[in-house]
Amino acid sequence: VSKNKLGEQGKVVRNKARLVTEGYNQYEGIDFIEKFASIAKLRAIKIMLAFAAHKSIKHFQMDVRVLF
Repeated sequence: VSKNKLGEQGKVVRNKARLVTEGYNQYEGIDFIEKFASIAKLRAIKIMLAFAAHKSIKHFQMDVRVLF
């Protein structure tokens, strides 16, 4: 999900982005026993890093232990 923060004059001041996964999709009789971690696909990460490099955007890596 990406969003642009606009300044007083309507110009883009900052770009905001976050990666959202759908880890809640489980089907009865199939997924209830298995456990897995929601992770981004390598292709998506490469695209985001290429975009950040192209736009000279600072980026940071974080490890989120507890989401809820």
